[in-house]
Amino acid sequence: MAMGIALVALLFVLGVLLLIAIYFISVYNSLVRYRVEVDNSWSQIDVQLKRRHDLIPNLVETVKGVMNFEKETLTKVMQARASAMGASNMGDRMKAENEITSGLGRLMAVWENYPALKSNENAGKLQEELTSTENKIAYVRGHFNDVVANFNSIIQQFPSNLVAGPFGFQPREFLKTPDSDKDVPQVKL
Repeated sequence: MAMGIALVALLFVLGVLLLIAIYFISVYNSLVRYRVEVDNSWSQIDVQLKRRHDLIPNLVETVKGVMNFEKETLTKVMQARASAMGASNMGDRMKAENEITSGLGRLMAVWENYPALKSNENAGKLQEELTSTENKIAYVRGHFNDVVANFNSIIQQFPSNLVAGPFGFQPREFLKTPDSDKDVPQVKL
């Protein structure tokens, strides 16, 4: 009888340990899935940024003869593009990408002041492509931040934090809007 109780107790302990192991494996797999989703989301941003990088030289060639007094802005956009493409970490890259966004925004804002550009079919198509790309970048950045929020939440919640810490799951940084883009534009009539 004592041996039967010991066997039942042993099976119970083994069952509990098995359930705990299954739970930890499940949590670990969920954390991996979230991490891969964050990485995939960043890749989607990277694809759109690459597309924008490819369009910038065409933009510069199209407008440089017409927009003479905007040469400084064009130069800054090209320098920011070079910085973004050569950045060694995400922080530096996003700083350069934000400079590109600001410079392109300034160019698009004054685009209307140049009748030669407005009437140029290639310039119009290029402007449309850049606007479309900027919209896609804004969308995928928002999606990235949503995915990062989910990932950061799960690695901080109990009991998944018991698995996340020892296995090196670290919070990811959100993409932030540069301070210059937070300013309210001044409209003069």
